[in-house]
Amino acid sequence: MPEVIDSKTIFSLLEVTRSIQKTIADRYKNLYWIKAEMNKLNHYSHSGHCYPELVEKKDGKIVAEIRSILWKTDFQRINQQFIKLLNEPLRDGITMLFQAGISYDPMYGLSLRIVDIDPTFVLGELEREKKESILKLQQEGIFDTNKKLPFPAVPKRLAIISVETSKGLSDFYKIINNNPWGYRFETTLYPALLQGDKSIPSIIKQLSLLAERTDKYDAVAIIRGGGGEVGLSSYNNYFLAKAIAIFPLPVLTGIGHSTNETVSEMVAYKNAITPSELADFLIQKFHNFAIPLDQSREKLIYFSKQQFSRERTSIAQSMQQISWSSKNKIASEKHGILILTQRLQLFSDQFLREKQASIEHLGRLVKLADPAQLLKRGFSITRTNGKIVTHINQLRVGDQIETIFIDGKITGTVTHKEEDHGQ
Repeated sequence: MPEVIDSKTIFSLLEVTRSIQKTIADRYKNLYWIKAEMNKLNHYSHSGHCYPELVEKKDGKIVAEIRSILWKTDFQRINQQFIKLLNEPLRDGITMLFQAGISYDPMYGLSLRIVDIDPTFVLGELEREKKESILKLQQEGIFDTNKKLPFPAVPKRLAIISVETSKGLSDFYKIINNNPWGYRFETTLYPALLQGDKSIPSIIKQLSLLAERTDKYDAVAIIRGGGGEVGLSSYNNYFLAKAIAIFPLPVLTGIGHSTNETVSEMVAYKNAITPSELADFLIQKFHNFAIPLDQSREKLIYFSKQQFSRERTSIAQSMQQISWSSKNKIASEKHGILILTQRLQLFSDQFLREKQASIEHLGRLVKLADPAQLLKRGFSITRTNGKIVTHINQLRVGDQIETIFIDGKITGTVTHKEEDHGQ
């Protein structure tokens, strides 16, 4: 009972809280379906109970907040429903439709006791966010921006956004690093959270960092180990999808699921269902470059061998032809030399005979011209002043003359000269 002091009715704190408890219990006797965002699940493994933090946001600001209770048995039942329908357990950061009772406890205050959660509503909320993000990106004209980027012929240098302990990342590394063709990739890991609401700023932060290092890489790969639709809800976020769409390098996604494609995957240059498929895609790019190169090399070797073979055959034929031609030429030249030698011999003999006859003839002429011979034949030689007189006009009356005969000479003086004008 309340006390009365100085005409004042005074209630104890317990009385007030119990009054509130009774009022709320009388007012809120039923269970209610409520829509709110579960900011944090707060599951305690030792007890199995959960104490979810529930909020409502408008324009990114929290406008309402209340704590709630999800007892162990209810959590186990609801969690199984999520795993069965969504392939993933109940988690932080989802907008949900839940059934709860409203209660007040003098010690713990006002809370909602959750008894059921509709997993199909969660899927609907994910789809709504997905459609809104797609529409915004299309209206801004950037939905296909990353897909239109040129892709390198050999994507050797890769920046990878992932969790170091991710099984999907491990599978990716095994495939690209142990490929039987010996292709070599250069990978750099940029660690980030890949699940839940915190994954959005974490991935965007690494993309912002990589945007300043585009000259160091050929492409960026976002690799995650798999999961259900709820775990992928962050990839429908408009801001994350936009960061991927406008990124200056091709963005590749391998976030491990085979159902609905998220917005981030839609705007990426290439989306692979699993990290392993993404690794195969990159290896195929190497194939697409290497196979024609190998084929060209084989063709070059083949045609080179053919050309060398043709050239060797041609050289052998030329050498044989040269050998035959040389032998024929040498034989022909030898025959020509022999004929020329014979002709020269004949010519030399005839020439010598002709010259010998000519010399003999000249000898006879010289002999006939010998003054002694002329003198023997009755001719004489007349001189005046030491010069032979051949014409009468060389003499004048009174000139001293000398006449030579075969057996002597006489001298005299010209006393009379008679010219023969008929000569």
